[in-house]
Amino acid sequence: MPSDKSPGKSPDKSPDKSPGLPPDLPPLGDVIRRFDLGARKSLGQHFLLDLNLCRRIARAAGDWAGDWGDVTVIEIGPGPGGLTRALLETGARKVLAVEKDSRCVAALRELSAAYPGRLEVIEADALGTDVQALTSPPRRVVANLPYNIATPLLLGWLRRITDFDGLTLMFQKEVAGRLVAQPGSKAYGRLSVITQWLAEVRHEFNVSKQVFTPPPKVASSVVSVIPRPAPLAPADWQALETVTAAAFGQRRKMLRSSLKPLGLGLDLGALGIEPTVRAEDLSVEEFCAIARAVHEGAG
Repeated sequence: MPSDKSPGKSPDKSPDKSPGLPPDLPPLGDVIRRFDLGARKSLGQHFLLDLNLCRRIARAAGDWAGDWGDVTVIEIGPGPGGLTRALLETGARKVLAVEKDSRCVAALRELSAAYPGRLEVIEADALGTDVQALTSPPRRVVANLPYNIATPLLLGWLRRITDFDGLTLMFQKEVAGRLVAQPGSKAYGRLSVITQWLAEVRHEFNVSKQVFTPPPKVASSVVSVIPRPAPLAPADWQALETVTAAAFGQRRKMLRSSLKPLGLGLDLGALGIEPTVRAEDLSVEEFCAIARAVHEGAG
């Protein structure tokens, strides 16, 4: 989770109140001290305390007073509640905050009392939580994801991506780059193919590592993942994972060599794919065509 303060400066140096916040809401720095919320490395915690940046994320996620007025926001790993405050302030009708750290849960429940009926705090591990079951649609995930669970969470949500109106998420910049990468680039890989097969991915903005407390070792990026009405091309999930794992597992080899271990005698030429190309040169639709052939062959 991310802050817009350089190391050594107080997280309270920039005011975190605005006319939209309850007048008696304490600064986030006070909340951290009162609830002893030192960031824990084991939980992947890097807190975001700058409300201006939090508001920017909230605005990137949607127009809560307009088009997204009926959406329930699911926030993962809210920590002391910087982004939570921004979501409530900017008009989110209902926020469900899923937090594993009991110290943060206590602080968030105090925030819940300041916004009666609009913030529900759920103490749970997001990796083991079916967030779709927490609320009826429409629903949208907005979160500064802990780095250590960000990719597994995304892959789990992608399997049921049409359950969401969208996801607005903060990742390590390198991971975000993979999500939006296009064929022919070094960042293009398995995550690019699976994500873009099911959703449109939009890079929103980059975030300096200095805005976190404590600062991580890498920069971050915010991306929006918008479900497609239908997958980009027909394919079986497991078959597509098998194909992309084989192809990108030996990405410098020609496709005919990297896919040979699948043992299916694929006729790439019959699919309109040149056997001598490398994985990074294939489009998502071409990977889907291979996946269909693999699925039919396995069947």
